[in-house]
Amino acid sequence: MQRIPAVCVVGSLNMDLTITTKKMPKQGETVIGEGFETYPGGKGANQAVAAARVGAKVTMIGAVGTDTFGNSLLENLSQEGINVEGISKISDVATGVASIIMSDHDNRIIVASGANAYVTPTLIDQHREHIYNSDIVLVQLETPIDAIVRTMEIANEYDIPVIVNPAPFRELPEAILTGSTFLTPNEIELVAMKRQSFSDSIREKIILTKGAEGVQFFEKGKSKVVKSHKVKVADTTGAGDTFNGALAAQLGSGVLLADAVNYANAAAALSVTKLGAQSGMPTDEEVKQFLKNNE
Repeated sequence: MQRIPAVCVVGSLNMDLTITTKKMPKQGETVIGEGFETYPGGKGANQAVAAARVGAKVTMIGAVGTDTFGNSLLENLSQEGINVEGISKISDVATGVASIIMSDHDNRIIVASGANAYVTPTLIDQHREHIYNSDIVLVQLETPIDAIVRTMEIANEYDIPVIVNPAPFRELPEAILTGSTFLTPNEIELVAMKRQSFSDSIREKIILTKGAEGVQFFEKGKSKVVKSHKVKVADTTGAGDTFNGALAAQLGSGVLLADAVNYANAAAALSVTKLGAQSGMPTDEEVKQFLKNNE
């Protein structure tokens, strides 16, 4: 029987403000939208929910404001069974928000970091026990780089594997490149990464998500590809986060890399069939049934 993994997610919490429109506005143009919704989001919180949905025991480290959005995000994570003891409430600072324009089954996103900027090395040190008590750590780039580096230092000290999702992309310090166990860029992020000079050992850490073309990764020096699944797309917003959360849960439980990538790829495919980054994230039972039906 597959054991329950302990996953520590260090990252962002945002409230997603999502508007749908048939026409994407040009510079200076106003168009009439089709609808507006608010959804719990932030790459860190999304990935935490994705991991929890597929059965992981998840703890999150991050920060929110003392406003309505912050309280709502904490309540949502708690309802998902996620330990929120590592999430600080920062006074007189707004909770992070993401403004999302949905059009033609794709999105454009602008993020205002707010309290996410207060995820500091000091905050990480305050909650370091959540890192060394985990089976795997998952980080992204919506929080300050120095906090991510500190997270990796602690994880490396205790030989805890670390998945780095380099999104939204910023130049990666050598400490992140060398300290990571896996790097999970999409194709746009990989192009940006290639502007940096890195060795073959770094290149073989890359698990590349390619949307409709599936996922490419390295195993024992050889490139392998897991093909995508054909599904009816409703919203692509949470696909990458679903992939990363599901991947962390699988690897944390000791599953082989190829099997973990295959599982995460299926979870991401299921996630795009519903609106909302978190609301579309599948359960372990749903992913396994989907894989069974698509053998």
